[in-house]
Amino acid sequence: MGMHDQKSDKILEIEDLQTYYGRSHIIQGLSMHINRLEAVSILGRNGVGKTTTLRSIMGLTPARAGKIRIDGQDTTRWPPHRVVRCGIGYVPAERHIFPGLSVEENLKLAEKPAAQGDLWNREKVYSHFPVLKARGRQDGSTLSGGEQQMLAIGRALMGNPLIMLLDEPSQGLSPLLVYEVIQPILLLCVAEGLTLLLVEQNYRMALKVASRHYLMGIKGKISGTATSNELMADGEIIKQHLSV
Repeated sequence: MGMHDQKSDKILEIEDLQTYYGRSHIIQGLSMHINRLEAVSILGRNGVGKTTTLRSIMGLTPARAGKIRIDGQDTTRWPPHRVVRCGIGYVPAERHIFPGLSVEENLKLAEKPAAQGDLWNREKVYSHFPVLKARGRQDGSTLSGGEQQMLAIGRALMGNPLIMLLDEPSQGLSPLLVYEVIQPILLLCVAEGLTLLLVEQNYRMALKVASRHYLMGIKGKISGTATSNELMADGEIIKQHLSV
């Protein structure tokens, strides 16, 4: 069996996912996939299960039933630390900056050399987020919201992941910051061949960064998929799925 047989063309596959929070059945039968080198978004209103989907993939809110495969491996029952080790970068909405650690230490903790190719390291993160370099010795938890978001993205990239999951990276940030800092770095990641799964309410950014979109309705039900071009051509779809 050659290497190729073990590697899947699909970096992420979800089949009939069922996830509960306590007794609430949040995700009822979600199926989706992301191909290698693809940037995909999940678009939907608040409360439909977008964040829970990411938490299920990460093993933070374990799936009750269904299958999750990362790069061909069944990770459905794996604990979060093991999921991360198999090559997932995760940027949660809360950002989870480690308090008491400097910006530099936050980045250092996540450092993992790339298997091959153009790797992310501190120099590269600093070159794209110069403000982080300037604040290198500052406690990460004292940064502004926008700077913390840059640090959370930079930290995920330091792990040189196979796929990066981002939960509402534009949330709470000024439009200027979203379009001049966050969107360009995500476009760069896509251009460099990083596979992305983006959960977003800011559909303008999602349409720019991702090329394919899952439209999520209530209880994690996928009501359709569309390309950015299809969504731009048909404003009605966006109106139906997002309270813009």
